[in-house]
Amino acid sequence: MERIRQQHRQKEAMEAALKDLNLNLVEMTDETATLDGGDVLFTGREFFVGLSKRTNQRGAEILADAFKDYAVSTVPVLEGLHLKSFCSMGGPGLIVIGSSEPAQKTLKIMQQMSDHRYDKLTVPDDLAANCVYMNLPGKGHVLMHCTSEEFPESVKVFEKLKDHMLIPVSNLEKVKLDGALTCCSVLINKKANI
Repeated sequence: MERIRQQHRQKEAMEAALKDLNLNLVEMTDETATLDGGDVLFTGREFFVGLSKRTNQRGAEILADAFKDYAVSTVPVLEGLHLKSFCSMGGPGLIVIGSSEPAQKTLKIMQQMSDHRYDKLTVPDDLAANCVYMNLPGKGHVLMHCTSEEFPESVKVFEKLKDHMLIPVSNLEKVKLDGALTCCSVLINKKANI
């Protein structure tokens, strides 16, 4: 019961924060729809939605209705918890992808569905592909990624991104709860009023 109250308080706090930023909120009222943020990849041009244990076709349809100005394509999540378990954005037009066969198959489907051509950065470890890209004023391209303690070979690949400020962040504790870097972030494209 306490957990339910805590979840309700967290939801209210998030709603209040988003309303303070004058952002539109879309609530899914269809009880059959499921949509996990870990299955939603926004490239800046279009959305890819992974169909997984946590996201279904109806959830993807509701996302498409909410973002009518963008193409929304669904892709199967063949392995792993959700799409961002092996795929995320590493910069404008740059998809970071794991090297496993299921990850590469999903990328191929994404490429076939898209009118855009994306560069790709393949990392040896699927979980290392879960990273957070930000374009920060005064800092430029910033990428939070796994540590060399977790995935040393994947970090070597990230280090090839010479135009990015790289920030290694440990995921050792989050992964125990099926968490990842993108699970702990809400990125909002809004100019600061300073």
